[in-house]
Amino acid sequence: MKVSIIIRTYNESRHLPDLLRGINSQVLDNIESEVIVVDSGSTDGTLDIAERFQCRVEHINKEDFSFGRSLNIGCAAASGDILVIVSGHCIPVDEHWLASIIRPLAAGHAVLVYGRQIGSDTSRFSECRIFEKYFPGVSQIPQEGFFCNNANSALLHSVWRQHPFDESLTGLEDMHLAKQLVAKGMGIGYVAESVVYHLHDETWPRIKNRFEREAIALQHIMPEVHLTFADFLRYTWGAIWLDLGVALQSKKPLKYIPEIVMYRIAQYWGSYRGNHYHRKLSRIRKERYFYPR
Repeated sequence: MKVSIIIRTYNESRHLPDLLRGINSQVLDNIESEVIVVDSGSTDGTLDIAERFQCRVEHINKEDFSFGRSLNIGCAAASGDILVIVSGHCIPVDEHWLASIIRPLAAGHAVLVYGRQIGSDTSRFSECRIFEKYFPGVSQIPQEGFFCNNANSALLHSVWRQHPFDESLTGLEDMHLAKQLVAKGMGIGYVAESVVYHLHDETWPRIKNRFEREAIALQHIMPEVHLTFADFLRYTWGAIWLDLGVALQSKKPLKYIPEIVMYRIAQYWGSYRGNHYHRKLSRIRKERYFYPR
């Protein structure tokens, strides 16, 4: 069996060396592997790092970028039986990350799986709370529903050939594919034993923008979901209140208060705006939503 590890990158020099060292430390018995980096115009040394670690590099032009298209380029270049997708700013927690995430696919228990994500000491408090919500400590194979996340996932190559990622979406290409597979009776699952640190280094506008573009994509995947301004107020206040309750149990709760408030406002304001965005994307908007800067 051969595994192809696909990494989307744009200026990932800060975390890419640790990710690649983590990949090289994985314990695999009788399994061949390759690493494919799909880069969308890095200027910070990312490509030098990929070359130093002997990765295969594929390129996508800035004007052609979408999350689904970059993944399709990597998947098309891959020669493995299983495609493992990991973000350029994720780092495996241990040497069993890779074996854990491919095991359900190799055993025929699922065709698409995703692993656990956790934050680090430098992660924002509310983001760690989101990780806890969507990536619990117990596996579910197969799972109910079609939630999935490509920051740490694996897919049978044969399934991708029949169901490539949607290249038009502004995000959530993982959930879109998972919904298709579930509708066709295929199993997807969550592997809690395959864990990565997911390290976002984002400003408040970038956090808002991430949730906004994901909400735009969610309108395509689940058009029945509607967020009102009242929902924005209720969800924002509810999340802040719950986060503060958890933060009060920590040793330094006061330092988290401004961060919690800013994060939850950025999250839900972006989600509200994206949910109500129905106009055709202009070129400026296209650059803003699609290009990972």
